[in-house]
Amino acid sequence: MNFEQWLQSRLTAHGYAVGPINGSLDAVTIAAIKAFQKARGLETTGKADGSTVAMLRNPSSAVLPESRAGIPSRDAEVAEATRNHWPRQNECLAFYGAVGTGQVQIEIPFDMVLAWDRSVRIRKMTLHAKVADSARRVFSNIANLYSPQDRAGLGLDVFGGSLNVRRMRGGSAYSMHSWGIAVDFDPERNQLNWKAPKARLSHADALPFWKAWEAEGWLSLGRARDFDWMHIQAARL
Repeated sequence: MNFEQWLQSRLTAHGYAVGPINGSLDAVTIAAIKAFQKARGLETTGKADGSTVAMLRNPSSAVLPESRAGIPSRDAEVAEATRNHWPRQNECLAFYGAVGTGQVQIEIPFDMVLAWDRSVRIRKMTLHAKVADSARRVFSNIANLYSPQDRAGLGLDVFGGSLNVRRMRGGSAYSMHSWGIAVDFDPERNQLNWKAPKARLSHADALPFWKAWEAEGWLSLGRARDFDWMHIQAARL
């Protein structure tokens, strides 16, 4: 593991997911560095300076005994442990159980509004118990990656639905929403058949948002098929 991969793995372990641990200091990784620095009261340079690296090694101390030239070998395992292996869509019944069962409520770390009534603010969401912890980590990451203004600009604070027992549009199979393993964001600006760049969440500034979900194994239909950009699900195609 080189330094860039170690950096990405530590950011992910601290809750600032960057997607694949590939050693690329891309825009997503830089945004994660800035969010980490801001949360720790450091100068938000987006660079892995000495203070940032020290806190990444140990958030409660500026000094940590080094191993492997200061790169703890367990970090890749920690990062990989956050990635889930969700079932395929046709395996959901066996994995999640009967539709409409097994749900819990999670707390959302920022205000959201209902897409169909924006006067109503929410801080809770109903999801399947098997995906709840994963979703909590992602929402925490989103809160760190984006300011309230940026979340509003992207529509990340517009809730379009989670649990909803129904059939897929135009089909007989159950929608992923039927298990509470899918979430929709800002349906008005990401309508079902809109493609990039018309769909708002297809734009480059949404990439850290998608990477945060993908780091946990969730799938974006927009990124996979350029279709239904509002939608993220804990099931593979």
